[in-house]
Amino acid sequence: MMIDWNHLGRIALALSIGAVGGFVFTKLTMPLPWMLGAMLFNTVAALMKAPVAPPVKIRPGMVLVLGVLLGSGFTPDMLDRAGQWVTSLGLLAVYIAAVGAAVVPFYMIVGGFDRTTAYFSGMPGGLQEMLTIGHAMGGNDRMIALTHASRILLVVFAVAFWFRLVEGLEMGDRSRFGVSILDVAPIDLLILAACGAVGWPLARLLRFPAPMLVGPMLVSAAVHLAGLTASKPPIELVNFAQLILGTIIGCRFLGTELREFRRVILLSLGATGVMMAVTALFTWIVSHLSHIDSILVLLAYSPGGLAEMSLVALALQADVAYVAMHHTVRIALVVIGAPLVFRIMRRIRP
Repeated sequence: MMIDWNHLGRIALALSIGAVGGFVFTKLTMPLPWMLGAMLFNTVAALMKAPVAPPVKIRPGMVLVLGVLLGSGFTPDMLDRAGQWVTSLGLLAVYIAAVGAAVVPFYMIVGGFDRTTAYFSGMPGGLQEMLTIGHAMGGNDRMIALTHASRILLVVFAVAFWFRLVEGLEMGDRSRFGVSILDVAPIDLLILAACGAVGWPLARLLRFPAPMLVGPMLVSAAVHLAGLTASKPPIELVNFAQLILGTIIGCRFLGTELREFRRVILLSLGATGVMMAVTALFTWIVSHLSHIDSILVLLAYSPGGLAEMSLVALALQADVAYVAMHHTVRIALVVIGAPLVFRIMRRIRP
């Protein structure tokens, strides 16, 4: 097999730009520096038509690492709190319907999208899942991809900086993500590696949403709940995984003209504002009904990516298990329910 050295060089440049962004954000004590720095610097590079390329081939391995990390947040004492989650998990379906009812018309009326593109752009599901299903249903896959990439970009930045600047919560301590690889026992490293090796294929077999993240997370959760280990993936690996994710998100804007990017960002600002208004309303309702801290509910309901919002929860030392579980259920509900509802709508009104 021929090696495409040109493509590898583009990937290396993207990772170098991401590393510079992470280093700068670290020095500025910004929240989630290795992800947000890489994300922002590569977005600018992509818009400036720099010869960058996303390292998509190694993304599964990095997402797998984050899945194992998120699963390590499931501790034995968490079982005592699981009963408090029933209300907030139960209201997720209502939340998804409310977001769709508010955002889909926005994309149709303000953005001028056709109904299929507007529908799958407005659903608060995973980017890859909505892109795949929306394309199969006849939507504009490029616009769906851009709107979801913009949403994740805006939500992660907005939530991270809101907690840092408005709530005054510090997110700069990298030690919260784990310990050095030198301080993790070899047997624990083997157990953590096994969580990823078993979890991903098992989740694919069971057709779980986002299997490379959800599978390792669930197996890691079972292992940690059983008390087989209390270790987390090494901090060096976690930071590298954040760098990869941030670089890929930034590179999603490759080939986007500045005028198109400006239009999509303005539309996404409006749509994300509507989403966050609905999120704020449900945060208030859920926190009052379940007596769970509003900050935790906001993280669980915010329409960002599962991995990204869980990393924000980690940085805040919040209950990662609660946040990750809600985002997993949200993605599953959207992936299963959105196509069914769309087919029903299309039959009623072709």
